Amino acid sequence: MSLYYDAARFLAPSEAKNGSLKSRVFGSKELRSSPKQVYALVAEASKWSPILAEVVEKSQLLQHERKLTPGLALILVHDLLLSKSGIAAPATHPLRLAVTRHRARLGAELTKIRIRRGFGSIDELRSHVANVGVGGTEGIIPNAASPKPMQHPRWVRINTLKSTLEDQLHTTFAGFETVDSLEQILVGESANKILHVDKHVPDLVALASGTDLSKTAAYRKGLIILQDKASCFPAYLLDAKPEYGTCLDACAAPGNKTTHLAAVLKGSHKTGGETQIWACERDKVRAGILTDMIGLAGCQDIVSVKAGQDFLLLKPERKPWSEVGSLLLDPSCSGSGIIGRDDIQSVTLPSSTEKGHGPANSRKRKRKAQPDTISIADEARKGTQEVVESDDGGDRFSERLRALSVFQLRILLHAFLFPNARRISYSTCSIHAEENEAVVLAALKSNEAKQHGWRLLERDEQISGMKSWSIRGDIQACQAGIADGPLGAAQIAEACIRCRPGTGEGTQGFFVAAFVRNAQEGFTHSLEPDVNRDDPRNIEDSIGDSVHVDEDEEWDGLSDSDDS
Repeated sequence: MSLYYDAARFLAPSEAKNGSLKSRVFGSKELRSSPKQVYALVAEASKWSPILAEVVEKSQLLQHERKLTPGLALILVHDLLLSKSGIAAPATHPLRLAVTRHRARLGAELTKIRIRRGFGSIDELRSHVANVGVGGTEGIIPNAASPKPMQHPRWVRINTLKSTLEDQLHTTFAGFETVDSLEQILVGESANKILHVDKHVPDLVALASGTDLSKTAAYRKGLIILQDKASCFPAYLLDAKPEYGTCLDACAAPGNKTTHLAAVLKGSHKTGGETQIWACERDKVRAGILTDMIGLAGCQDIVSVKAGQDFLLLKPERKPWSEVGSLLLDPSCSGSGIIGRDDIQSVTLPSSTEKGHGPANSRKRKRKAQPDTISIADEARKGTQEVVESDDGGDRFSERLRALSVFQLRILLHAFLFPNARRISYSTCSIHAEENEAVVLAALKSNEAKQHGWRLLERDEQISGMKSWSIRGDIQACQAGIADGPLGAAQIAEACIRCRPGTGEGTQGFFVAAFVRNAQEGFTHSLEPDVNRDDPRNIEDSIGDSVHVDEDEEWDGLSDSDDS
């Protein structure tokens, strides 16, 4: 039973510390069980925790079994009801008995939840949790027009640096049936061999969620790249061209967006191997991962990695940065839009309506009547994504969201200072307006934007696939932060692009907007910003008027689980 005690420790509120779940589990010196088993159990139980917490509460398990902690109850009930091998303990062990004697009631509560959510079987619910997530106590009800729940598709970008869509359709996907509707992928069986060619992003296809391409020659050789559709938007929207000058990816690792940008610039190979893209990554370990991916994708001749380079420390007026014409910005964000990544999971622990049970009583901790949401996510992923754990609206969440938006605005304002830059894309995998529309609005109001002639790329100016994308910015967030200028809130919202998880578009949560520069005569202003951007107070003052709170990666091969 040491496995369950070890796993429960990582679900305790006191364990919500810095570092990803994986790093904390595998770095622990106190485990008596296999770290691999502990990690797998905690990650899987976390995915199911909103449902299992409700099962435990409705069955009143913690009131009947006072020796169980909420974490132990969650993990034991998971294995009892969902694990094929059941609880890994002798039949007479006290902890096992504490749960199995309530099997009927626990199973009945799970069935009620499944039926209420609209799933015909436990297998359908399993597929939904694996591909979309639970997303709260109600989750995502199946599309009214479809009898089955939607699942997140497997998106595959054809790496046109090495292959073509036509070649891959005749080789890697020769045995697949091409379908016209994405919905056939979303509601079909996860093992179906069907394929949909995307209508928005060139050389992108959607496959059934259960499709495994890891053993194919195309995957191993870098001919195909597993990358979420939304993650393809920044490079595509940027629409960089060699005549604009070189490109700069400010926060590049692990490299999916960098290699996509290289594919967009495929014609630049004619320059004889000159650098066309600078890829900055301040973390040297991740810079090594970035370098490996660039090599596998076949763009090492035009991409130069700046290992250990902080984008904010670049001097835009100095070469080679003064020659940069296009910038791709995908800075640290909350990661709140990401689907299906274990290290972004939060865990909802069951609560008891009575004060104190088991060890909690000895610490005299008062339990809330509602589930407590704590994180098992990485709180500060160095140099990449910083994850905000819960959307509970609490002070800590608001403070960290604000800190992220301040950092994101600093990145964007610094990009405005590059003297020959003509286009910038700004993106996050966040669903929060504070990191998205609010940052865009604050940037538009900045002196840097006004002095150097930057404006939003409006919808009717966007490349065709992005112009036709129907999900646009949050109009209420734009209205809340609107400033005097040529564009109204509606136009600003139309210029912004959003992706929403769990919709018929099959994407993760994402946001992207592009900036372009006005006529060249506006480029002669000083490169120095009007305010000291190294003083956070100045940036906070700038973003404060725009922030609107709505009440209501490590690379492991070419994978869409980490797609920066």
